[in-house]
Amino acid sequence: MSMQPLLDVEQLKTYFYLNQNQVAKAVDGISFSVFPGETVALVGESGSGKSITALSIMQLINKPGKIIEGSITMNNQELLKLKPKQMTSIRGNDIGMIFQEPMTALNPVFTIGNQITEIIRKHKKVNRRVAEIRAVSLLKVVGIPRPEEIMKEYPHQLSGGMRQRVMIAMAISCDPQLLIADEPTTALDVTIQAQILDLMVEMQEKFQMALLLITHDLGVVYEYTDRVMVMYGGQIVEQAPTKQLLKLTRHPYTQGLLASLPKIDEDVDRLGTIKGTVPPAYNFPIGCRFATRCPFVMDKCKESNPELKELDTGHFVRCYLYEDGGSTNDDD
Repeated sequence: MSMQPLLDVEQLKTYFYLNQNQVAKAVDGISFSVFPGETVALVGESGSGKSITALSIMQLINKPGKIIEGSITMNNQELLKLKPKQMTSIRGNDIGMIFQEPMTALNPVFTIGNQITEIIRKHKKVNRRVAEIRAVSLLKVVGIPRPEEIMKEYPHQLSGGMRQRVMIAMAISCDPQLLIADEPTTALDVTIQAQILDLMVEMQEKFQMALLLITHDLGVVYEYTDRVMVMYGGQIVEQAPTKQLLKLTRHPYTQGLLASLPKIDEDVDRLGTIKGTVPPAYNFPIGCRFATRCPFVMDKCKESNPELKELDTGHFVRCYLYEDGGSTNDDD
């Protein structure tokens, strides 16, 4: 793996300026890198800031949202300084994105073929015939039967799984170096979910892309990713290589997420739950953002927010329990 990151996000803050002087700190000072060919997961509950992170990288934040601070570099190029037209050429060309609901991401009034060929022609400057041949071959690559016929169909004529395959074909149509997949299987049933995830990893290996997988499901993370970043309250609370994180889970929030996963080899009546809900981004607690829900909460947790610290090589945690090398009870 090259030591030079493909994507480097530093101290990114994306705030939403709501009415009554309320500011929602949706993404509040996060930093991470993605290396060429690597698969990284960004995990957390709804409202933790995962999707806003992805949209910030793509610069698709609309008012009242605004990136107020930080840096996003891709191949050492600062994306936040680019003009809209320059950013448009990077979107699709260098960074592909798969959205969680393909029905809203695909245009209902254009055929599948029309939508894929338009992207190819926009970025690759080829004629319609060449773009159509490429579109058909992409549909074949993502496992769509009868690709020539599917080219003439409209999104509503396809199943959810098929639409998601079309989205993957569109996302990889211009050979991006980075593919961002935002909850790509949420709207699909379980068997189709596995097929789509397998397909994405297959495409990633075939086209040598890096993959940023955004999900609330820690179950998919183990099988498909190299590294995991756990997000809560607009911040990263734990980050580590996947196997290390799952073997030695440090942050009480990550422990709670893992405890809520069903395990095949255990006969349990009830799954673990994390009490309470993610606080709204305009009303985070003063101290640690997880303090209101944490079983290990201490006084200082309510007073100030801990820093993200490296405990072991590549394993970072934002939690006061580890200040003196201490640990929670779940580590044995």
